[in-house]
Amino acid sequence: MSVVKTGIRRRVRLLGEALRPPKPAKAMDANRPRSADSPRPPKRVQVVDYSVPIMPRQVESPVFVIASVRSGSTLLRSLLNSHSRVRAPHELHLRTLRVQPAPGFSEESMLELGLDQVELEHVLWDRILHLELQRSGKDVIVDKTPGNVFTWERLKYAWPKAKFLFLLRHPEGVVSSLENRKGNTSSREALEANALKYFKPLEKARTTLDGLTLRYEELTAEPERVTREVCDYLGVPWEPEMLDYGKHDHGRYLPNLGDRSDNIKSGRIQPARTFGTATLSPRLAKYAGAW
Repeated sequence: MSVVKTGIRRRVRLLGEALRPPKPAKAMDANRPRSADSPRPPKRVQVVDYSVPIMPRQVESPVFVIASVRSGSTLLRSLLNSHSRVRAPHELHLRTLRVQPAPGFSEESMLELGLDQVELEHVLWDRILHLELQRSGKDVIVDKTPGNVFTWERLKYAWPKAKFLFLLRHPEGVVSSLENRKGNTSSREALEANALKYFKPLEKARTTLDGLTLRYEELTAEPERVTREVCDYLGVPWEPEMLDYGKHDHGRYLPNLGDRSDNIKSGRIQPARTFGTATLSPRLAKYAGAW
């Protein structure tokens, strides 16, 4: 009798699923890759609750560039990636790469292993970094995603031995670069607001964490001196081949994965534009003075 009841319940459930209205397109597409026209992840500091201890890492001391958009981080990554021991891939966007164990069995099973959703994501991020090192045959990895400014506290928690490079650029240089992007239709006020979303957490990270501060203007004017400082900080010998980054393979320069302007594609270090402070808005002048 119980077998019959079970069979009836199963048929009722299957019939209900068959007659249920289709899910909205938005819900069905939630886990699909973001298209060019869909909203970008919000630009805000990531707040995370940590409920389990961190697991051992395959990559103990990754290097994270903390910088705003349009600050020269693609140039920095191309120079570093030209080093025989440093792998600096395109932007990895780890903060928006997520794991969602299904409630019930999966969630309970992972918790028994000491893995909640947050730590599962850290394990995935760590594995990606490790894969990049394995494929490149190098032993130092650098991630230059601008979104790192919104999750630097989490990166530091996940990798207590991580190293940080703080890349600064004159605020007017950042806004001007945003303004000159192909297809830009934003107002000056909107562009400043966009830049400031990065400046605030960048400055907090720079004044909180141990790391090395670099300036884009100095990197372009004195590339040997600055790259020597970076190599010293990373614990690798300086290599003159780094400065001729156009002779090395850095993969394709693609939209949303870094700068793809003619300047960066030229393979040559271009001089930075210079700006004063007299005409800056008070909000930008604050950071120009601090940097």
